[in-house]
Amino acid sequence: GHTTGPSLNNDKLYKFAYSAEVYVDQVKASLQKSAGYRISSGVDVNLLWRNPDNDDDQLIKITIKDVQVENVNERPAAKNVFKGKSTEKIIGKEYLEALQRPIVLELVRGKVKTFYSYQNEPGFTQNIKRGLASLFQLQLHSGSSREVDISGKCNTTYHVRQDQVTKIKDLDSCEIEKKGFTSHNRILDVSKKATSATVYVLEDSFIKSIKAEENFVFVLNYRRKTGAKIVSKQRLELKSVQAGLGLIAAKQVASVIKTLDPNYVAMPLEAEPVKSECKKCPSLSEHWQSIREHMHPDKLSKAEAAKSFLSFIQNIRKATKEEILKIVRSENKEFLPQVVDAVTSAQTPESLEAILEFLDFKDASTSILQERFLYACGFASHPSETLLKSLTEKFKGDVANEEIRETLVIVMGALIRKLCDRGGCKLPAVVEAKRLILNRLEKAKKDDNVQMYLLALKNALLPEAIPVLLKYAESGEGPISSLAATALQRYDPSFLTKEVKETMNRIYHQTRKAHEKTVRTTAAAIILNSNPSYMEVKNILLSIGELPMEMNKYMLSMIQDILHFEMPSSKTVRQVLKDMRSHNYDRFSKMGSSSAYTGYITRGPDVSSTYSLDILYSGSGILRRTNMNIHVFDRSTELHAIQVVIEAQGLESIIAATPDEGEENLDSFAGMSAILFDFQLRPVTFFQGYGDLMSKMLSATGDPMNVVKGFVLLTDYLQEIQLQSGPTASAEFLGGLAIDISGGMEFSLWYRESKTSVKNRVAVFVAGNTEVDSFFIKTGMETTFEAETSLDFISTVQFSQYPFLVCMQMDRVESPFRTHMTKYESLPSGRRYTARRGKAATLAGNEYPLHQENSNMCKKVFGAKSDSAGSWF
Repeated sequence: GHTTGPSLNNDKLYKFAYSAEVYVDQVKASLQKSAGYRISSGVDVNLLWRNPDNDDDQLIKITIKDVQVENVNERPAAKNVFKGKSTEKIIGKEYLEALQRPIVLELVRGKVKTFYSYQNEPGFTQNIKRGLASLFQLQLHSGSSREVDISGKCNTTYHVRQDQVTKIKDLDSCEIEKKGFTSHNRILDVSKKATSATVYVLEDSFIKSIKAEENFVFVLNYRRKTGAKIVSKQRLELKSVQAGLGLIAAKQVASVIKTLDPNYVAMPLEAEPVKSECKKCPSLSEHWQSIREHMHPDKLSKAEAAKSFLSFIQNIRKATKEEILKIVRSENKEFLPQVVDAVTSAQTPESLEAILEFLDFKDASTSILQERFLYACGFASHPSETLLKSLTEKFKGDVANEEIRETLVIVMGALIRKLCDRGGCKLPAVVEAKRLILNRLEKAKKDDNVQMYLLALKNALLPEAIPVLLKYAESGEGPISSLAATALQRYDPSFLTKEVKETMNRIYHQTRKAHEKTVRTTAAAIILNSNPSYMEVKNILLSIGELPMEMNKYMLSMIQDILHFEMPSSKTVRQVLKDMRSHNYDRFSKMGSSSAYTGYITRGPDVSSTYSLDILYSGSGILRRTNMNIHVFDRSTELHAIQVVIEAQGLESIIAATPDEGEENLDSFAGMSAILFDFQLRPVTFFQGYGDLMSKMLSATGDPMNVVKGFVLLTDYLQEIQLQSGPTASAEFLGGLAIDISGGMEFSLWYRESKTSVKNRVAVFVAGNTEVDSFFIKTGMETTFEAETSLDFISTVQFSQYPFLVCMQMDRVESPFRTHMTKYESLPSGRRYTARRGKAATLAGNEYPLHQENSNMCKKVFGAKSDSAGSWF
């Protein structure tokens, strides 16, 4: 009665019935229709030895017999993959023999001190035995401790009530070698929940029954309907107690084991990693040939392209450097950019080595491929330190194409941020890249160089870069101060110190020097977005009315947007407006065409998304800046999904208008800058300088310029799991985006009209595969969804009169949306059971409502145009 662990009687044989079941299904489904299987067997247990000096130190032998394998749910004969096969046929003779060889456990106070088995047995069967052995570990008093079993070293809590013991294992605390990775942004990632509980019923100081259950649930954060669960159950029930063999007399455990079978070896109880070989998998080249046509550049807005991209990545991840190089070296230039996207997104050491060996940065003729490689690095879901190190080395070496050199450093900035977000800020490669960017920015003389290092900082978002950004925002020339200000705008408001706000106030109110409208409005946005004080808001409101014409209208619109969208600073703004009531009318009744507007695209239980559009003109009706943003957020995280900014300056001379005060000497320029999934791309120039502008205007085809085209791996999640019954499981979710964004700007002197357009065409494919892998069967569930859509944003301006007419349109075409789910059980022989379900729907197209004023103007613009429709120029 003084034992603290279960105790076996001498000379007895305990006969148990054992079963281990696995189920895989959708999260909310009941288990009656799940895919899965059951292994059942008899289990014989007897005491071999008890320590003469310590009753609580026992050696027990456990033997598995009469193994059966069956479906976990009743299936008609035609759908039963095991039909007509003996256990030996299903499991294989060698495996079955190994499974039925006994194991020996030394139990000290109920915990497994040593696990003895035979060497050179297959890992799979060894793990099934470990799963059974782990059940025999329990303590008979309540309390928590860290203990080792098949799941690794885990925090375990016992609750004891009379003859019932409940063991709760905290699976998130388990230390075991696990493979896997998660996506960079939480919104794009997968959430996992894991629980494990075992209930013991005791009788006569030994086990009467055990019921164990383990649950794993995975859901996609941005669409919680896409998910999966794995349930693993174990049962052990005592059927009878019979007369058994006597004990072995000995002082030490070692001599008992020797007497029993000198081939026994002490092994870890923790599971050993196993991987089943793929017998009929196609080679990388064969797989590429089968999907190649879907990766043609003209098909990039189709879901099938995104799907092929994902399956290609999965295969590249299993490939050697040689196999990858073979495809890259033999493909033609139409398909190569897409191959580069996939190889780079695979992010294995082999794929990185292959692509770096293939690309030659000293050769300007392959700059398209170099750019695709770099962008794929910028979007990397879990970049390695090696990747950043390789790019830093390339940047220090010879780079033939100047734009590629700029892109290199911009991408280095993005990688610094991703590695820092994962706690890697102190890694040598990160420290070196940070130092390189900050030092070279300090020494940079040419504007172009300053610009590229500022863009790198706009991606890196280092707290220590804030003082440098402030310096350039306040004292830099036009485009540079504008870039530094927008970089500051990307920081979380918690980083924006008193010093930042003082500088932004000086820029907005032009305390030290005159600033361009674009920089002043950005400064105002930063102030209003970072918990502004009453006085800051009041000073901004007082300035409205004293500003240049269009800037007045823009600021007014920004304030109205804060109020209508209930932004954080709206309370303060309302308070100030109430107190200022007397002198508002004149100030707030300004004419003009500039505007700012924010609205919802979707509001859902999982995530919501907003769009914002703002547009700033010069006094003569020429566009200065248009800015379109889409943000996605859940309760705790935000993702800047897309930003497209088109900026123009110094274009007044084309329409013989007077430039705004302080902007007389600006060089003619128009260009576009984009952020995609929190990553700032290299800006694109439409034209630079008056001569360039004139030649492009005279030859203008109005064809939009491509800004970004290719594939992005959005969701990249893989978790390998050790089930406590023995098998391994994995959950893999991949989400790919095929994307084509273009933008352009056209003029018609004849109709005195200009048009800016941004076209976003995207296709999404997301695939989740949750699978349990036992050596003789794989069972699991694949779930996919796909959508294709395009979002167009067009603004038309007629500047034949003042205030000129502006019409902004944001449209989404009708979009097909499809979901599929397949549950399967498959044997290595190729015999397979599947159950499929699918749904297709169409999301109706939508013209997003902007403010009322805009709708009225569009009527005028398109009303006025009908009688003078003709081609541009």
